[in-house]
Amino acid sequence: MIKLDRRILTHFDFLQLFLIIPIIVLSYILVSEANEILANKQIVYFGVGFLAFCLSFLLPIRRIEWVIPMFYWVCIVLLLSVDLFGVSRLGARRWLEIPFVHFTLQPSEVMKPAFLLMLAYLIKRSPPGEDGYGLKDFLRLSFYILLPFALILKEPDLGTALILLLVGYTILFVIGVNKKIWICIFLAIGFCTPVLYENLHDYQKKRIYDFVSKEPSYHVKQSIIAIGSGGLKGKPKDEATQTHFKFLPIATSDFIFAYNIERFGFYGALGLLSFYGALIAHLLSLNYGLKNDFFTQVVATGIAALIFIYVGVNVSMTIGFAPVVGVPLPFFSYGGSSFVTFMVLFGILQNLLTFRFDPTYRSVKIKF
Repeated sequence: MIKLDRRILTHFDFLQLFLIIPIIVLSYILVSEANEILANKQIVYFGVGFLAFCLSFLLPIRRIEWVIPMFYWVCIVLLLSVDLFGVSRLGARRWLEIPFVHFTLQPSEVMKPAFLLMLAYLIKRSPPGEDGYGLKDFLRLSFYILLPFALILKEPDLGTALILLLVGYTILFVIGVNKKIWICIFLAIGFCTPVLYENLHDYQKKRIYDFVSKEPSYHVKQSIIAIGSGGLKGKPKDEATQTHFKFLPIATSDFIFAYNIERFGFYGALGLLSFYGALIAHLLSLNYGLKNDFFTQVVATGIAALIFIYVGVNVSMTIGFAPVVGVPLPFFSYGGSSFVTFMVLFGILQNLLTFRFDPTYRSVKIKF
């Protein structure tokens, strides 16, 4: 059991809360203005997310590290089960229906914390040398990155698959891999890109075509109009016509960044991106104080990479600089699965930071 006392406050990273809470508050304001019903549901998601944060924060992760491989492989089995028993929506099979309660589970979301924890577990057990990982270790770690990538890609869910792929190799880049390996990878990607494009699904090719064509898609057009109409300071709630007259599609989730600019203008966008930028920089800065703690380094770097990719893709999508994909803004877009997943990830990170000096909370070896 973990004893909760005043010493926890000494190592708890409150700066993360100060950077995340304003994002959540602004999100709720926008969602409540656009749709009160969705705002009420979002409160429920906040409650579930807070509970998930508390559970992951109180879980003695370092003492039960031996469970992590089992957690990873259970998630792999769930991804395999999607192909056999999954529920299809809009041409994609990504969900499993939980018997008797009629709720659905998206294994790709559960895979994200399992993915980061597994890489942290492997890297901690076999840290890189002075010149970084060699080819053998790189291929071994790549197996654990490419396996969920391939299974999620098959659903198909290209966006989530690519995010996990980029996060995995970003972690390896930060932790350390021999430079020659990276050069070979970049050359291979350049040669294989035409083949990868030909194997995409038709709807994925259409998104790329819409992106490179002279005329942007309807969604992007309306998003750009909303952004342009916001000006520097934005509009009052009653004058945000792009959103309230339903011209801006999916204004509370995928295109909520455009709605934020319509309401609060350039200054609102700058403020939101500043919070994200400060959060990413803070997470990466933790690596300097955790030089010998590879486990926490991997988790902190992985979360920073996730946020950077999510924000970069979503913002680029809304202004026409990237194809339209279902990538939400962390803690900002309406929805439960992404919010709860990030709350779990930050709960894990806070756990690793808060209890890292507790001698009763170190990892233990389990003998079978």
